[in-house]
Amino acid sequence: MTVPSDRTAIRLGTRASALARTQSELVADAVRRHTGRDVELVEVTTEGDTSGAALTSFGGAGVFVGALRDALLDGRVDLAVHSLKDLPTAPAPGLTIAAIPLREDPRDVVVARDGLTLGELPAGSTVGTGSPRRAAQLHALGLGLEVVGIRGNVGTRLGKVGAPAEEGGVDAVFLARAGLARLGRLDAITEVMDPLQMLPAPGQGALAVECRTDHPLVQLLAPLDDARTRAAVEAERAVLAVLEAGCSAPVGALAEVVEGDDGDELWVRAIVLTLDGGLSVRQSISGPTGDAHGVGTRLAELMLDDGAAELMAIPMTSPSRKQLHA
Repeated sequence: MTVPSDRTAIRLGTRASALARTQSELVADAVRRHTGRDVELVEVTTEGDTSGAALTSFGGAGVFVGALRDALLDGRVDLAVHSLKDLPTAPAPGLTIAAIPLREDPRDVVVARDGLTLGELPAGSTVGTGSPRRAAQLHALGLGLEVVGIRGNVGTRLGKVGAPAEEGGVDAVFLARAGLARLGRLDAITEVMDPLQMLPAPGQGALAVECRTDHPLVQLLAPLDDARTRAAVEAERAVLAVLEAGCSAPVGALAEVVEGDDGDELWVRAIVLTLDGGLSVRQSISGPTGDAHGVGTRLAELMLDDGAAELMAIPMTSPSRKQLHA
């Protein structure tokens, strides 16, 4: 392996989409400030970028990650920036998440025609999403809205809102607020979803800066790491790992650092649903920030005790909606 000298530009691997490049430029700017080194972006095409098939057809986690990790391991790039929610929970041999910068707002948002909220859309209106998690939680709200599968970058999905149905148009789409914030498109949002109604994907809104474990950048990137963000996403990803659920599973989780009796502590809440939102297991737990993985693990174990695994195995339930646990 060739380690670049201090005079050599650091090569940052990124997907080619506008959002991926924007996120990578944010990290590149921070790396330049903290290391005094030049950074150049290197575009890498992933499996998820080259197929128009539904993400669930790929088998879940890693569809946007594998090619970037290959580029890291074979030395084509020195670091890579991922949307943390896209990363598989299993460790990648030879690679280290060197930094998790301060997280953007992790909530989901609605962009609807005519400035409407979900509750204002007439029954039968179409809502576009490629996420089983979002679809299941929308069904659980019981608003009588139709879910339409949709793929594409942020610009493509925004362009579907209000377009004719014969052209693939929908009445609304779900997106992550974080992506719109980074792209400067917060003006498009018509409703921000309360986590009580829709828990985000584990790690949503956070970025992972990954490099080879033996690379000097592991130490150089340490100042970019935000301890509270890392604790929160470690807890959320522990929930996902213990549930053995990939990014295509209807699982939502959100951890927040809150003030406890003895200082900061983690408050973690999570939900598992059937695909049609008819049944759900919802639980929450709190614990020390220094034991983020343990807190998330204990929450997932509580959910498994309440039947979470059985729910994820059910392809469809009866139309009646029932919550198993508050």
